[in-house]
Formats: sequence, structure tokens, C-alpha cells
Amino acid sequence: MDYSAGEAALSNVMKSLSKEYGPRGVRFNTVSPGSVETGQRFEDDGIVGNVAEHHGLSAADARDAVVDGEGAFSNGRFTKPEEVAALVLDLAGGTMREINGSDFVIDGGVVKTTRLHVDAPVGEPG
Repeated sequence: MDYSAGEAALSNVMKSLSKEYGPRGVRFNTVSPGSVETGQRFEDDGIVGNVAEHHGLSAADARDAVVDGEGAFSNGRFTKPEEVAALVLDLAGGTMREINGSDFVIDGGVVKTTRLHVDAPVGEPG
């Protein structure tokens, strides 16, 4: 519960800051990575290593089990750290100046999102 509340608070603070400081050229966006392929998951003492040891699996089978256990990956794999870094660099660069107050989910398609135009009248497509 605390983690979810913290995520919601961060998202709302970023949106508020983007409204307040956007007119001054300061942008606030968040990046929300899902499961990222890090040592915490894939080193011998990480999640995959623990699954392999506990269930007597090979590293490859344990890795597949962890990916399956995370579930719903559209691409069948964890996000790579350099993919998250590339997104952050793109956002920080000068080519995306019009993006402000947005959250970017980079999780291999686990969280399915939709786009809603809140300025569209009710009953009309946005």
C-alpha cells in the first residue's frame, strides 16, 4: 500500500510542477520502468539464481520461469537498462520540448494503457 501511495503522490506532484513551471520552460516527466534486466534479477544471487536453486532448474529454465511469472510481456523479455536510459536521454534532450507532465511506462507491454482526451465531450470519441 505504501509503495502504491508513493507512486501516486510522485505522479501528482510531477503533474502539478509541470503546470506551475511549464510556462517558464521547465519540464517534469516521470519514467516508470517495469521489470528491468538487472543483477537483482539475473545474477547468481538474484531472483533467477534463487529460482534455479530452489526448484533445481537450469539458469535458462529459471529465467523462463521468472519471465513467465512476471506475466503479460508483449515482447517476452525484461526491459534492458539501456532502453530505460535511452528514453530518459530522449526526454532530457531538446527534441521533446512539448512533452511535459507525462508518465512513460516502459515495461514490455505488461501495463496496458489507453489514451483519453479529457477535453472531449462525454459520449464523443477523444
